[in-house]
Amino acid sequence: MAIIHAKDIGIRKISKSQLLKKELNSKELSFLMEAHNGLTAKIVETSGFKGIWASGLSISTALGVRDSNEASWTQILDVLEFMSDATTIPILVDGDTGYGNFNNFRRLVSKLCQRKIAGVCIEDKQYPKSNSFVKKYQKLADIDEFCGKIQAGKDMQDDDNFSIVARVEALIAGWGIGEAIKRAEAYCKAGADAILIHSSKDNANEILKFKKEWGNKSPVIIIPTTYHKTPTNIFKKAGFSTVIWANHSLRASIKAIQDVTNHLIKKESIKGLENKISSLNEVFELAGNDELYEAEKKYLLEKKNYNAIVLAASRGHQLKHLTKNKPKCMLDIQGKPLLERLTSTLKKDNIGKISIVSGYKNNVIENNNNLSNLNIIQNKDHAKTGELFSLNKSADEIKDDCIVTYGDIVFRKYILDALLSTKGEIVIVVDALLKNKGKKSQKDLVICDREFTGNYLLESKPAILKSVHNELKKKITGQWIGLLKTNSKGSKILRNQIHALSKNKNFKNLAMPDLFNNLIKNKIKINVLYIAGQWLDVNDAFDLAEARKVSWAKSFN
Repeated sequence: MAIIHAKDIGIRKISKSQLLKKELNSKELSFLMEAHNGLTAKIVETSGFKGIWASGLSISTALGVRDSNEASWTQILDVLEFMSDATTIPILVDGDTGYGNFNNFRRLVSKLCQRKIAGVCIEDKQYPKSNSFVKKYQKLADIDEFCGKIQAGKDMQDDDNFSIVARVEALIAGWGIGEAIKRAEAYCKAGADAILIHSSKDNANEILKFKKEWGNKSPVIIIPTTYHKTPTNIFKKAGFSTVIWANHSLRASIKAIQDVTNHLIKKESIKGLENKISSLNEVFELAGNDELYEAEKKYLLEKKNYNAIVLAASRGHQLKHLTKNKPKCMLDIQGKPLLERLTSTLKKDNIGKISIVSGYKNNVIENNNNLSNLNIIQNKDHAKTGELFSLNKSADEIKDDCIVTYGDIVFRKYILDALLSTKGEIVIVVDALLKNKGKKSQKDLVICDREFTGNYLLESKPAILKSVHNELKKKITGQWIGLLKTNSKGSKILRNQIHALSKNKNFKNLAMPDLFNNLIKNKIKINVLYIAGQWLDVNDAFDLAEARKVSWAKSFN
């Protein structure tokens, strides 16, 4: 359901009041549809109506009060402001009797113009009003007093195209056609832009008679609530200006809500209702979530919304019996699984969608309640494949701004903060303190264009990756810790390179260093963020023991 805005169809410079006046004076019969809040106003617009009737009955009922001026005009105004902001088509407000005398009404007109309301309709009954269909006897206002009210409103409006419609209740009160004509003539002379002739009969005879006698002195509006069986074509032939469907959104919503609530109280289940209620996507669309998403991309430049991919498919054979019944990423670290600690760190930096590439004992991850909101992607060939094969399984998630991380590491949040603020299409995190890790950590060793300086100002410019090896050399400048990020361009590069490598016969055996070296071979720059410790990878029992130390584990809470 697409919402069409006036600016999208070339009418942005035409005000809402001009649009309403155009409909009221059109030679074709126009239609206004009732709405009573921002949501129903949006639905009316998306349905194709060119104007909205803001019904006093409907707004009052939606607020939980009677249509007897129990809701103050300022409370009604609050609702109208939401309706006006939510739509681009004009709104004609049911202004009841004007909420008092001429002074109350002119203040109302001023506030309506401020909120870009196109027009107001007031009825010639005494304040406080009673609904035209509730009582048989209606107290009509004095003609001169009502004319003064119209004049005061016209004098107060600061929009020349704002419309004031005079609603004649003489037929409702049983005073006859003569009185209706008399009042309509006086109201037009006082400045009314249109006449609304109202009737509670179950046929259209008296309003047709009124129109015949009235002729074309001004636009005439009707509300065929009780004489709804009259074919619309008759109204067209008679030359009426506008038909108002005055309360049908409200009545439709009441029936629909009653059906749903009665079903749920009896059945205690949503089953059977799915096709009778709107989807959440439709709710979000009406609320304008897509527009907000686009605005965030434009204005929230300092805080990008990253996706994250966690490679966590392996068992961890070096851990032996410790991973007999669970994958390595689910080993307990001071009361929390390793994976839960990792994803918690990601969430603290507002990382959006987190995808886990799982494999060994996949059900252990899926059955963990604290990880239930993650996107699980299963690598069923995990026992025979490497890291790059797992990453390829999640290729569709490598998009926009993205984080890729091993599932067996933990790191301080400031490392992730620094990574997110480091510029580059592809950026990897490298630990410069290789010498403190010993020979057992001879994995993912890197050579960069310069060594780590430790100088804050010098390190503000990223180093450039030259190659990745798994053996000690004199030129080694650090160790990739298993954490990288890409921007939208970098994500596209990464996907294309993985796709190209997937055609190799040995693709199943390739690891992340193979991807990096292939990128370097193709002259694609990889920026390096140097760090100095403050992270752990869990490859064997010694690593696990280190990770479980109280002082270390608490630093990651």
